[in-house]
Amino acid sequence: MAVQVVSELTRNHVHKLAADGKRVDGRGPDEYRPLKIEKGFVGSAEGSARVHLGKTEVLVGIKMDFGEPYADSPNKGVLITAAELIPMASPDFEAGPPREKAIELARVVDRGIRGTKTVDLEKLCIEPGEKVWLLFMDMHILDYDGNLFDACSYGVLGGLSNTIVPASKLEAEDYPLEIQHQPLSVTAVKIGNAIFLDPSLQEEQVADARLTVATDENGDVRAMQKGLNGSFTFDEIKEIVDRARKAGDELRKQIVG
Repeated sequence: MAVQVVSELTRNHVHKLAADGKRVDGRGPDEYRPLKIEKGFVGSAEGSARVHLGKTEVLVGIKMDFGEPYADSPNKGVLITAAELIPMASPDFEAGPPREKAIELARVVDRGIRGTKTVDLEKLCIEPGEKVWLLFMDMHILDYDGNLFDACSYGVLGGLSNTIVPASKLEAEDYPLEIQHQPLSVTAVKIGNAIFLDPSLQEEQVADARLTVATDENGDVRAMQKGLNGSFTFDEIKEIVDRARKAGDELRKQIVG
């Protein structure tokens, strides 16, 4: 992956603003960029959602097919998560097999879904040990301006919430996929001593540390992912979790109603 160089002038400017609790785009510390989500965007998919988070844009497609279960879980369906960082989305992205950033993105989003048991995989079993539903969650990054973890999390939940199980492939009636929980991730970055939610690309490029917290509709923490080389104090982590719960409640209303 190409490495984008950030000028010292830009870095100093962002850090100077952060020292005063300010952001380059004028947002408050917990203020998210405008969020727009269009569910059912791809007609050929079982479920889908297109997300705009500021200028960051992602498209999530949910596909279902049947196949064999894993040997250690013969009565459970299979969840498969993948992310594609296409070159047109950012000069940082390169064509070819999935690289570290794409793999991390898929794993973080997947962890939130599995950690909450958003989908009951046992209900995706068709014939134990023989045939189960394979649930593919594919995330395509169309434009990158920061905070892919959250944008993709919102897209996956939005896509799952309008997924129709294609039971007609088995000569049965199609039915809506049951969603048991509503996990959402909230990402914070630390710049100096300031902590901001929903980092823009410019903030990500100069941040010291990053923490993504996935909570469910009950406010329970279901997954966490620390990134970058800096660190958070215990009190800062507690503060981010509290802020993530509050932000998650508001964002969930926009995504699942």
